[in-house]
Amino acid sequence: MKNLREFSLHEIEEILLKLGEPKFRAKQIYEWIWMKFAGSIDDMTNLSKSLREKLALEYHIPKIKNHHSQFSSDGTIKNRLQLFDGNFVESVLIPTEQRLTACVSSQVGCSLSCKFCATGYMERKRNMNFDEIFDEVSLINEQAQKHFGKKLTNIVFMGMGEPLLNYKNVLQAIEKITSPEGLNMSPKRITVSTAGIAKQIKQLGEDRVRFKLALSLHAATDHKRNEIMPINESNNIAALIDALNYFYKATESEITLEYILFRNFNDTLKDAENLVKIYRQVPADLVNIIEYNPIDSARFDRPDEEAVKEFMEYLESKRVNVRLRKSRGKDIDAACGQLANLGRA
Repeated sequence: MKNLREFSLHEIEEILLKLGEPKFRAKQIYEWIWMKFAGSIDDMTNLSKSLREKLALEYHIPKIKNHHSQFSSDGTIKNRLQLFDGNFVESVLIPTEQRLTACVSSQVGCSLSCKFCATGYMERKRNMNFDEIFDEVSLINEQAQKHFGKKLTNIVFMGMGEPLLNYKNVLQAIEKITSPEGLNMSPKRITVSTAGIAKQIKQLGEDRVRFKLALSLHAATDHKRNEIMPINESNNIAALIDALNYFYKATESEITLEYILFRNFNDTLKDAENLVKIYRQVPADLVNIIEYNPIDSARFDRPDEEAVKEFMEYLESKRVNVRLRKSRGKDIDAACGQLANLGRA
């Protein structure tokens, strides 16, 4: 069976002509797929029964399913999503007073083995297809309307997996999400977060993307970053600085530096000084200081409040635009770095 959603509007027109059907039906099918979120060909009720039967002989719509949801005391909702092949990923709906944000996954597992991240301790099984990522966002959008009476305002690719190692599918999903024939979201409300793949960051510039970019930095020297993020050994800080400047020159899109504080590892004033040096070399709009969320597999701890305060105050004294990002959904393992609830049906 072929996935009907992998065909363009023109290709669906060609399919219909081969079936002896008029081309205008293609637009109806396309609307059912991307605007009405049809779960099967049989859902397309303005098509004749005979056409639906002919299509169903060769094509299907393998939509993801919400296996179950968990609800945090702070309003955060974590979803365990089942893919068509029995694999699972997790996504999160994060509500605040100003925003309703979807934190979405792009891979089943991850290959980068970051030492502080639960997903990093898992095997990367496969990339998510672009229509699966679209499903993930549309499902969370429906959830936002059901529980909060409003549509999503923002999307962050900060869930399971490295988005830039699933480059084609992530960009194709964003194209559908931002299309008037899809969810019609502004690309400026989408942030793609990367552990730092310099070549692909430059490719984003070549492709003139319009969404925002976040770099998961988390250490301000190569020595320390190598220790917690093996990807740094082939994509060091100098290479990432060069790539981020290339990206900004090509797109003028917003860049954020993400920095998780770990007790007695990267939380000293010397670490803050090194972070300022990187900030001065990158056209970053913001440094996000993130609370560490402990996981069983990792040896790291969260700094005390005084250490966080001193770190923040040092950055502010150097005129760094810095913000402390409070983690949400910690009581259901939905916070930054905690997504790992994988398995098979």
